[in-house]
Order: sequence, then C-alpha cells, then structure tokens
Amino acid sequence: MTRLTGKVAVVTGASQGIGLAIVQAFVREGAAVVMSARRGEVLEEEARKLTDSGAQVLAITADVASRDDASRTIAAAVERFGRLDVLVNNAQTTRQAGVESITDEAIALTFGSGLFGTLYHMQAAFPHLKERGGSVINFGTRQGIYGEPGDGIYGANKEGVRALSRSAAREWGQFGIRINVINPAGLSPAAARFFEENPERGQKYMDDISLRRFGDLDTDIAPVAVFLASEDSRYVTGQTINADGGQVML
Repeated sequence: MTRLTGKVAVVTGASQGIGLAIVQAFVREGAAVVMSARRGEVLEEEARKLTDSGAQVLAITADVASRDDASRTIAAAVERFGRLDVLVNNAQTTRQAGVESITDEAIALTFGSGLFGTLYHMQAAFPHLKERGGSVINFGTRQGIYGEPGDGIYGANKEGVRALSRSAAREWGQFGIRINVINPAGLSPAAARFFEENPERGQKYMDDISLRRFGDLDTDIAPVAVFLASEDSRYVTGQTINADGGQVML
C-alpha cells in the first residue's frame, strides 16, 4: 500500500491508542512520520519497533501545550525529512467534572493539550504546508455535539477545535491546505479502562452505536486518517467525519 509514499507526517499523542494506530497505518502506506508524545520512554520504544521493521520514524518527546515544543516538533520533521505534508493533532488530556465543579486546573489541562496545542501545531506547520499544500487532521468528540454529564469542559474544548478547523479550512484553502476533523468512537486503552470501571456508562455508550460495537483503532479509525491524509480526499475540507459506528448523525 502506497497512498502516502513520499509524504511526511507529524502525529501528536503517538505513544499509544489512536495516535499510535495512525502512525502504524501511515508507515504502512509509505509515509515518514514524526511521533510526538510526553511519555518519552514509551514513545522511544514504539518508535524503535517501527524502525526495526523498516519504517522511517522520528520520536520527539514534547508537551503539546507548549508553543515552543510545538515549533520544535514541526522543525524536527522538516529538518529530518525535508518537508511536511500532514499534521495530525491527536493528543488530549482532560479531567471529568460536573460543570459546577470545573477548576482552573482542569481548564488549563484540557484546553492546553487540546485546543491550544492544536492551534500551536497548526501555526508552526502553516509555513511548510503552504509550500505545496497538505492535510491537517484534528480530533473532536460526540460529547461536544450531544453533551454528556461530566464532560462539559472536554466537549467545550473539542467544539473549539472544530470551530478552529472550519475557520482554518476557509482561510487556508487557497494554499491547497485541507483541514478536517475526526470524531472517533474507538476502543483505546483509556476508553477500555473507563468502561471497565463504569460499566453502566459503557453500556449506555454502546447502546448509542448503531453498529453495536466499539471501533477498532487499527481497522476502523486509523483508515479514516489515511483517507484524509491522502490524495483520495483532495476535495474534502472543513468537514467532521464521525467515525463512530453511527452514533452522531447530522
């Protein structure tokens, strides 16, 4: 498979879950990938496995909430591989709380790793993507569209990401830069732990999925990112793709 041959991608939150699944899918399609995450040891181990299999990857330990780290990550991609074609803003950390209990710490953590981190990486990537066009893939959530008890700050943050993505799609389209959002319903390790600890909420979540199964990260979610990164989606921008088995239908 060679849909991404010659392309260079940056993927944040790449040490596990959806981010790692996307990295693995991208390298199978021929891309060189810069993997960014805070957990350096785990990240380096995953990068080593991919390198041993012949993939072109570079691991960068970074905090997406830092503008300097975002700039450093993008610069490393261009320095190592000579260009940038795809940016995947996957990293996200949050804390659950009812609206009346949201703290400044939760706000800083959620928006820093989400909306602000997405913005910082997009800004750092723009001069390079502008040279030949490219694809930015951001992440939203059903919690932002439907609302979910305990997820007010998370949903607000992700709706901010979607709003930012739509504006950027209109502003940057003239340069051949496409910006799209994936709303996933994938069974990441974090999601699996949460549902194991909260079986009633897990069942409610499952009941909302028309296909009656959680998405597999490798076969259900990552291929959507490959599509949006490839020339197959060259006329798609400003869109939210609900890769969720039929939860959100707009």
